[in-house]
Amino acid sequence: MAVRPNVVLFDVLETLIDLDPLAARLEEVGQPATTLQPWFLRFQRDAMALTLAGDAAPFEAVARESLRTETKHTLNERDIGYVVDGFSTLPTFDDAAPALKKISEAGVSVGCLTVNSPERTRRFLEGAGLSRFVDHVVTAHEAGVWKPHPDIYRFAAKHLDTPIERLALVAVHAWDCHGAKRAGALAGWCSRLEYKPGDVFLPADVMGDSLVEVADGLMSLH
Repeated sequence: MAVRPNVVLFDVLETLIDLDPLAARLEEVGQPATTLQPWFLRFQRDAMALTLAGDAAPFEAVARESLRTETKHTLNERDIGYVVDGFSTLPTFDDAAPALKKISEAGVSVGCLTVNSPERTRRFLEGAGLSRFVDHVVTAHEAGVWKPHPDIYRFAAKHLDTPIERLALVAVHAWDCHGAKRAGALAGWCSRLEYKPGDVFLPADVMGDSLVEVADGLMSLH
């Protein structure tokens, strides 16, 4: 039976952060706004492929390379840098701050588990006014692998000195929650992005239509 976590880690990209404004940056450098989704999917795929191959997947390098490829090498390096730098300026979803605040005020430690760089993540948290709720930032760069490799969730538990079964991940990606569950952690899935979790993934311990609902569910565990 699932027990109340003593650490809750939030995924960042697409869970706390809205990526849609990156489309405007793409248009500013002469690319269609519709490039955003295939670029981000290529970026995730290439980073996961590097992890599966046993190699490091540095966030900025992979983001830049996948954008070069997706735009058929028509962008110069300055324009690529301008688009990728946009990750540090993105807004949060409206339910992000209330969810983090709810868990923090319940006396449970709050963190981020992200594939972004530590520097970009901390800049984002400070700029978005979320840093006061966040006790920890754990990144794929530190763990040496990308999600959903089980080692990243185990690394987070060890790094934060908590049993894996008392660590919870919150994400809008069913595959990310599946990875956490496979590693022995708890998972809270928000339906905002995918609507239904899908039959091929392990079910999350808590599900909700908003991050606040997921936070409530996790805090209600015994």
